[in-house]
Amino acid sequence: MSKTIAINAGSSSLKWKLFEMPEETVLASGIVERIGLNDSIFTIKYGEGQKYKEVLDINDHEVAVEMLLKQLTELNIIEDFDEITGVGHRVVAGGEIFQDSARVTDEVIDQIEELSEFAPLHNPANATGIRAFRKILPDITSVAVFDTSFHQTMPKVNYMYSIPMEYYKKHNARKYGAHGTSHKYVAERAAEMMGKPVEDLKIITCHLGNGASITAVDGGKSVDTSMGFTPLAGVTMGTRSGDIDASLLPFLMEKEGIDNINDMIYILNNESGLKGLSGISSDMRDLEDVEHTNEDAALALRIFEDRVRKYVGSYAATMNGVDAIVFTAGIGENGVETRENVINGLTFLGAEIDTEKNDVRGDERFISTEDSKVKVLLVPTDEEVMIARDVEKLR
Repeated sequence: MSKTIAINAGSSSLKWKLFEMPEETVLASGIVERIGLNDSIFTIKYGEGQKYKEVLDINDHEVAVEMLLKQLTELNIIEDFDEITGVGHRVVAGGEIFQDSARVTDEVIDQIEELSEFAPLHNPANATGIRAFRKILPDITSVAVFDTSFHQTMPKVNYMYSIPMEYYKKHNARKYGAHGTSHKYVAERAAEMMGKPVEDLKIITCHLGNGASITAVDGGKSVDTSMGFTPLAGVTMGTRSGDIDASLLPFLMEKEGIDNINDMIYILNNESGLKGLSGISSDMRDLEDVEHTNEDAALALRIFEDRVRKYVGSYAATMNGVDAIVFTAGIGENGVETRENVINGLTFLGAEIDTEKNDVRGDERFISTEDSKVKVLLVPTDEEVMIARDVEKLR
């Protein structure tokens, strides 16, 4: 038996699970939240209901990785680092270089960093995590698992942009998507819950967190997804604008005296979305606390819900039908009001929410009514087990 740690680094979080493989037994799990913000939350769950929690300022992902490995030994979850024989890293952007998961080498890390232009909030953090683990655990099997791999099944009609073809042929300018590992897991799990082969179903998966994306999964394959060339496209997110008219950029740059396009892109990636609309926070929980007294916070929440509904509706059209809508990730799993508001605007599809079943956080279940033609499910994502499986495949 071996121990494999699966690392899922988001733009402001580091989620992980330590597995005994190949049994896929979870030995410990945890998350570091609000990385780069004040009052970061460091949590480890282990043993039989034991929990370690600390609130402190964690400046970046490298510090988070160092804390994680240190606490695994201090809590006697492992005796020493040598017990960990494999580590799998979620990487957002693989471009057209990586069609599948890959063993980590210096060249692979360099390529991940080169692909940061596709995922400026994530690939640098992914590479930092990989380097930190390689420094402490240089001899273990290290695997990069790419979010974009699942979306390689998209037909050309859906991943191409309506720009000169030479830009694609010369520069690979196209839609790549993200969150593929999560979309794949929850679609397959939803099919299991429905008692039907995933190959027979049309499923729309809603990965809603600080980063958010919607995917049309037809017959178990991704046929379209809301994120684009980078994770900036699609629905409104925590700090990202989502879809925007490109002509607005030079207009705003002139009005605001912004000379560098990279500065404008930074604003769209880091100062927009829920944070920009509300002027308060990128965290939906903070906005929900004040939505009844702050009009901007309430508007930000309604815009988020509206953009999700629009993508779900368009993907039902893309697949010429839908059998199930699945909610997952931080907001999708815990946003009771968000799920209800989204589905209440999709009753024309035959989706009906059961308010009692929906009144739950993070509990795998059907949340639609018994007679709902389109099933609505809450499925906590488990990208980590998918990552651990790929480590095993590449040992």
